[in-house]
Amino acid sequence: MVVQVVLVHGIRTSATMWRAQVEYLNARGTPVTAVDLPGHGSRMAEDFTLESAMATIDEAVRAAAERGPVLLVGHSMGGLLCIEYAGAEDPPPVTGFVAASCTAIPRGVGLAAYRVLTRGFDSLPDRGMWLTNRMLDRILPDETRADFGAGGYALDAQDIALRSLSVLDLLAALHRIDVPLWFVNGQYDQLRVNEKLFMRIAQHAELVVVPRTTHHVTVMRPRAFNVLLEVALATLEASDG
Repeated sequence: MVVQVVLVHGIRTSATMWRAQVEYLNARGTPVTAVDLPGHGSRMAEDFTLESAMATIDEAVRAAAERGPVLLVGHSMGGLLCIEYAGAEDPPPVTGFVAASCTAIPRGVGLAAYRVLTRGFDSLPDRGMWLTNRMLDRILPDETRADFGAGGYALDAQDIALRSLSVLDLLAALHRIDVPLWFVNGQYDQLRVNEKLFMRIAQHAELVVVPRTTHHVTVMRPRAFNVLLEVALATLEASDG
């Protein structure tokens, strides 16, 4: 059966951040679904809740699983949510998992500092978008720069989303994940802080660190990320055959 791919975006952005991956997968002939989480993208008017976010992932995965094995791919907040989802006590129909830029436990001082930082940006003129755009202009290539924010930025959802992440039991979930798992991090990603811990706990994990890349590995190095997707897909296709 043909492997199906489900893509889950990070905080503030939307399904449009995956356009380079969607284009690659379409050209490959691989069915793909990129979701918008509540409070983001086409669902900006909705309230973000952990329950509705998990339900969004579950709905997409189960719909895809009716057609074939599922490769779940999450970035940043989306990756953290997918760890919790894939490692549920009642395992969902996921055959493989790519977790990008999410090897950190969102609790304690680190989470509190990040929430303070986002509130500081929010208090700036234009809610700090001038500074965000200046940074993205410097680090993202022309081929993905417009895609990253094409669905808008979920500024109103970010604090509640960050707060929601603190209840995730990621280490227990990681221990339960019993499918091939690839962690993908940029070399300069700030969320590599628990990378070694995650690798010790996950049973079937491989780690790929993309050189000269920040937290935005999917859009900063789209071709490199697509190669990693190819590795994951080839692995699942070989095992299915």
